[in-house]
Amino acid sequence: MNHFRPPSLSLRFIPVWRRNFLVWRKLAIPSLLGNLADPMIYMLGLGYGLGSLLPDVGGVSYIAFLAAGAVCFSTMNAATFEALYSAFSRMQVQKTWDAILNAPVALDDLVLAELVWAASKATLSGAAILAVVAALGLVASPLALWALPVIFLAGLAFAALGLIMTALAPSYDFFMYYFTLAVTPMTLISGVFFPVGQLPAAFQAISAALPLSHAVQLARPLFLGEVPAQALLHVAVLAAYAVAAFWLALGLARRRLLK
Repeated sequence: MNHFRPPSLSLRFIPVWRRNFLVWRKLAIPSLLGNLADPMIYMLGLGYGLGSLLPDVGGVSYIAFLAAGAVCFSTMNAATFEALYSAFSRMQVQKTWDAILNAPVALDDLVLAELVWAASKATLSGAAILAVVAALGLVASPLALWALPVIFLAGLAFAALGLIMTALAPSYDFFMYYFTLAVTPMTLISGVFFPVGQLPAAFQAISAALPLSHAVQLARPLFLGEVPAQALLHVAVLAAYAVAAFWLALGLARRRLLK
């Protein structure tokens, strides 16, 4: 059996997406608060604390510079946690996937539903932080609303990468390797907290290949009322990550679950 054949998708993913949404809705407020906490602490603590000691960054205050990075950081975290811990719980611990597969739903549609749900949840979290950022007066233009589709696309990319780890994981402990070796280093060199131009040339080259860097380069100009440079390139890179990682995650899930 060729586990890595092209995906065969249908609209049957929608009821699975809806099922995940209805379960989440019962705990929506605590979930949103949890997703808001880390990025808001970073943004307010570093933005107002460290920012008061720093000169302007790129012609804007440090907290205004940090705002877009905080939204992208939140998107990455929300999509990643959902695609890792929640999806793994449904697949391995609760056996929800097994139950769904007894219905006329293919594994391809189920994994697609997990992908789209994780991106949807990340978009809700990102939109909540965008609202807080706007209330603080850190958004310069209505162009910032275009960050919402950017957030969703970035959510798809990070969710797809997370689903690869879920398909490989023997237990929850496995995810610490992903956070330690991938998520944390990516956060530090993708322009979330400081300009990528401050990094050595080798790290700048690595940063240019990372999805978080492309999300930040799309979102930050929008927050500042500008059209992003090379927007199509950044969109294409995020879309490529989403498609390629989803295909790989689906192949690994087929190998694990379809005997």
